[in-house]
Amino acid sequence: MIESNTAQPLRIINSVAPIRICDTGGWTDTWFAGHGKIFNIGVAPYVEVQLAVYARETRPDPITLHVENYGERYSIDPIQANPARHPLLEATLAEMAPPANLALEISLYSGAPAGCATGTSAAVVVALIGALDALNPSRMTPHEIAYRAHRVEVERLGLQSGIQDQLCAAYGGINYIEMFVYPYATVSPIRIPTTTWWELERRLLLVFLGQTHSSSAIHEQVIARLEQPGSDTSQLDALRQAAVRSRDALYAGDFAALGRAMADNTAAQRALHSALVSVDADQLIQLAQDYGALGWKVNGAGGAGGSLTLLCGASASAKRELVRALPQANPRFQAIPLALSRWGLRVWESAAPSAQL
Repeated sequence: MIESNTAQPLRIINSVAPIRICDTGGWTDTWFAGHGKIFNIGVAPYVEVQLAVYARETRPDPITLHVENYGERYSIDPIQANPARHPLLEATLAEMAPPANLALEISLYSGAPAGCATGTSAAVVVALIGALDALNPSRMTPHEIAYRAHRVEVERLGLQSGIQDQLCAAYGGINYIEMFVYPYATVSPIRIPTTTWWELERRLLLVFLGQTHSSSAIHEQVIARLEQPGSDTSQLDALRQAAVRSRDALYAGDFAALGRAMADNTAAQRALHSALVSVDADQLIQLAQDYGALGWKVNGAGGAGGSLTLLCGASASAKRELVRALPQANPRFQAIPLALSRWGLRVWESAAPSAQL
């Protein structure tokens, strides 16, 4: 909710961006892979951003952030402050500082649990940059916004980040991404018949393992090994091929082949480091197989916590039975309702309150 004050906003800008699931080929969109092939799917629940824009002289602070998922509201000066409470948000505002004659009240919300390993952080930055870009007379393309978001993570914060999450948030839909040399990539949206789209949406199940994804130490171990001269990178080739197979399977409407590509991708992740597929993930995979699932993909890079994308079989009732079985198998398991997103980043303007009188 926008903070009440005597001044009325001049503009209200909204943006939403999808999160990412089923990223076969992940790990190959990185600097140490050099080149990559990635398949992913943009879905709701969305990340939502709303900017209330005021004349600077009417507000005590240049920017007020309302981070709804954390129940926090605080003010910052993007020019003077160093990233502190929410470094990703504060670094984005430093990257895209608003005009000095304006003040902003920014509300942010994610419908996915924190630490779900579904590219939520990238979607937040894409949505925030998209909203801030609406303040400028010239507008960036989705591709430009994705790379600006990537720059925030890599250059401003010094984080390890591939490119696929930002591109998925910007483009939405189902994508085949080919990174010819890091970080430059082409995005090919996968167009499928509407009935195939509906069937894919019906079969997909996103399950949160109930713990925030936090595996940076494991990821650093994998990266350190892969960047060594002469290291075995065959599993990266297996991941790239899983992306190609996922693309081809979906074009053919072959869900069994898609499921095999997902499962093989997860096996290749495990080969990179056994801890990238957790004990909880293995428990969920076994449960899903008991209910006829065709495929499973540990979302993101893998490790402790996070989530899995499951591709269920033809029986709708078997999928519902699986959902009901989740809390009995593990009380932390949580099915996250999803819908395929035909759209990527969307930015639009609401009428300011004064215009609604």
